[in-house]
Amino acid sequence: MQIEVVKSKIHRVTVTGADLNYIGSITIDEILMDAANLIEGEKVSIVNINNGERFDTYAIKGNRNSGDIILNGPAARKVHKGDIIIIMSYALMEFEAAKAFKPWLVFPNEKDNSLT
Repeated sequence: MQIEVVKSKIHRVTVTGADLNYIGSITIDEILMDAANLIEGEKVSIVNINNGERFDTYAIKGNRNSGDIILNGPAARKVHKGDIIIIMSYALMEFEAAKAFKPWLVFPNEKDNSLT
C-alpha cells in the first residue's frame, strides 16, 4: 500500500508579487526551492494564511537570493502582495517507508523570505 505524505514545506513565506498575465505557476526563490528539495515543475499546494484560499499549481525557479514568491496566472487572483502563504509538496511512498520519512521543512524570515 502507498500513501501520500508531505515531502516539502516552506512555512509562512511572504508573497512578493502576483502577475495575472503570466502563463501560470508560482515563482520561488531558488534558495528556498533548494532548501525545501523542490524541483522546477513540481506540483505544489498553496495555503493562504490571510484569506484561507487553498489551491495547487507548479513551481518555477526564481532568481537566487531574490526573496521572490510570485503567484502567476489565475493563481494571482487568490493572493495579494504581502499575504503570508505556506507552500507544500507531497510524495507517494510505501506505508512502512513513510513511517520513517522526514520531510524537508523550511522556515524563512517572513520579512524578506531569507533563510537567515
